[in-house]
Formats: sequence, C-alpha cells, structure tokens
Amino acid sequence: MRQFSLFLRSLLFTIVMVVATVVWACVCFLAAPLPYNKRFWVTSRWNVFIVWCAKVICGIRYQFKGYENLPDAPAIVLSKHQSAWETIFLLPNLTRPLVFVFKKEILYIPFFGWAMGLLRMIPIDRKQGKHAFSHVVRHGKRRLADGQWIIMFPEGTRIPVGQTGKYKSGGTRLAIETGAVVVPIAHNSGECWPKNSFIKRPGLVTVSIGKPISPQDHTPDSMMQEVENWIESEMRVISPHVYKGG
Repeated sequence: MRQFSLFLRSLLFTIVMVVATVVWACVCFLAAPLPYNKRFWVTSRWNVFIVWCAKVICGIRYQFKGYENLPDAPAIVLSKHQSAWETIFLLPNLTRPLVFVFKKEILYIPFFGWAMGLLRMIPIDRKQGKHAFSHVVRHGKRRLADGQWIIMFPEGTRIPVGQTGKYKSGGTRLAIETGAVVVPIAHNSGECWPKNSFIKRPGLVTVSIGKPISPQDHTPDSMMQEVENWIESEMRVISPHVYKGG
C-alpha cells in the first residue's frame, strides 16, 4: 500500500510539473522584454513552485546548513550532483542569480529549454573540446562582472547515493582564470529523488554550503582536490547511514 501511495503522489507531481512547465514557459516568453534581473525572477518562480510541489505532494523538505558562508563576491558554485532536485532548487535559493554551464542540447527541450534560452546561461558543445572551455571562460567573465554566479557540477552527471564520481577540474580552472572564489555544496537530494527514478520519497534534504575557497596559490587540480575532499567529507556528515563502513 505504501508503494502504491508513493506512486500516486509521484504521478500527481509529474503531471503538475509538466503542466506548470508549459504554462510557465509561455509566461517567460511574455517576460522576455523585461530587464534581466526581473526576467530571471519571473523565470525562477517555476523553480520555487516545483520545489514547493515536491514538498507538498511528495514530502520532500529541505534545510540549509552554512548559508552564512555564501560570499558577497564573484563566485563559482561547485555542487554535488545526485538528482534533478538540486538543479531546480539552487537557481532561486542562493544570494545571486545563477548561470548554469550545460550541454547545448538542453536548449532544444520543448518549453523548458526554450525558457532557459531566455536566461544568461552558458550552453556548450562538448565536441569542441578546448574551444568549449574558452567559450566558458569568455562568457563566464562577463557573467561574473554582471553580478551573476556560475554553477557547475564537477562530477558531470548525477551520481547514485553513496557513490563518488570523478571530479573534473573545469570549475576550478574557471575560478583560477577569473580570480573568483569557489563555493562547494554538498547535499543528499538523491535519497528523496533518486537518479532516473519515477518514485519520489518523502524526507529531508540537507543543503550544506562550505566556506569559499580562494584560487590563490592553487593549481586547478589542487583546488579541485580541496573541493572534492570537503564535499565528500560533508556527505558523510549529512548521510552517515549511507556511508556506514565506508
């Protein structure tokens, strides 16, 4: 009976999310002529609504830890990646507008991708290799100068709960190129919204924000090692039951 209840709640949530995406994309198109900060606010109300629906329908609550660590300075946010939840949640819930670095194919997703195209995101073509990173640096400097923060997921893809992906140094390379600090984020969203799972489970997601890491005296690899060490250590604080014996 419990599994059936979870299925029904997950189904209702999915229906609401799909309908909200179509409706809100149309609202975003109407907001396109607005100044950027207002356009960002309008667009990110979809994120606020979806996070609220996840709480009300699926029982996915959240709490912050270390929110005071967010700096009043240009920053690169490097986050653990377990779920779709954090990609929705983080956009409207930090202190600066966020810019995602993502593969350009996302822009082709009907409604969702079209709405994303109205924001100052940084889509990349991974086939371009080094040229893709030059594109990120060029646009990243502009975004940071305009007061936005850049967010990246160093593991590259969603990693199952309790596992660690290979941390890539693109985010720390960008930090060193731009002089921006790195803000590491750990969370356990995958316990409630697992990778590739239709079923959403009730629970508490802890979003833990680490102290900013300066690029001074770092190489990209040494800086990423510090980021990885903090995130993976914090994961064992957030989810000790998952890492028992690990």
